[in-house]
Amino acid sequence: MTEPSLLPLLRQIAAALDRLAPADPPSAALDSAKAFIWHAEGSRLEAVDRVSRIELELLRGVDRNRDILLDNTRRFARGLPANNALLWGARGTGKSSLVKAVHAAVNAEGGIEGRPSNVIFYATSNRRHLMPRDMIENERSTAINPSEAVEEKVSLSDRFGLWLGFHNCDQDTYFAILEGYARRYGLKIPVETLRAEANEWSVTRGARSGRVACPFIQDLAGRLGKTLD
Repeated sequence: MTEPSLLPLLRQIAAALDRLAPADPPSAALDSAKAFIWHAEGSRLEAVDRVSRIELELLRGVDRNRDILLDNTRRFARGLPANNALLWGARGTGKSSLVKAVHAAVNAEGGIEGRPSNVIFYATSNRRHLMPRDMIENERSTAINPSEAVEEKVSLSDRFGLWLGFHNCDQDTYFAILEGYARRYGLKIPVETLRAEANEWSVTRGARSGRVACPFIQDLAGRLGKTLD
C-alpha cells in the first residue's frame, strides 16, 4: 500500500476518533454560581457550588493586606472605583485563601456583582511579574530589542493597581495561626504541646506557613476525634 493510498483511511480514522471523543461541556452561565474555575484548554468556565475556603478571621500575619483587599472589594461591590489586585509572594502564605475569604465576607453583605459592566481581576502568583526568571532571560537572548521584549512581557503586572506582597511567616505568626485554628474548632490541647508538635511538623516540611498549618490541624483533629465543622 503506497503512502498516498493511506491518506483516506487515516482521515476516516481521525473522523471516527473525533466522533468518539466527548465534547467539552458548555461554559457555565455567570449567574449560575458565585465562583468559577477557568479551563484554558476548553476556554470555558466551570461553576463551583462549594468554595473551599477558611474564615477571614483565621488568617494571621496578613492584616494589612486583608484590610486593603477587603476595602477594595467592598468598594467594587458598591459600584465605586476599585483596582485589579495582584497578590504575589512565597507559596503557602495565604494569597488564594485571602481572596476566597474576602469573597465570602463581602458576598455575605449581599453579593459582589457590582454594576453589570464592572469586572475586577484578583490574581495570585509566586512571582511579582507573573513570569519565571528563565522566561525573562530567554526573551532577552532571542529578541531583536531585548529590553523592549522584556518590558512588554512584564508589563502585564502593571495592569494591577494593587500589589500585595506575601512573605514567609515567623514562628510567632505560625503559632498564632495554629492557636486560632485550635480555638475555632475546639481542639483541647495544651498550648505548649500544640506548639511543640506544630514546630516538629513544620521542620519535616521545611517551612512555616498557613499551608503547612492546615494539614497539621487536620491531623490533630483526627487524633483527638474531632471534626472540623
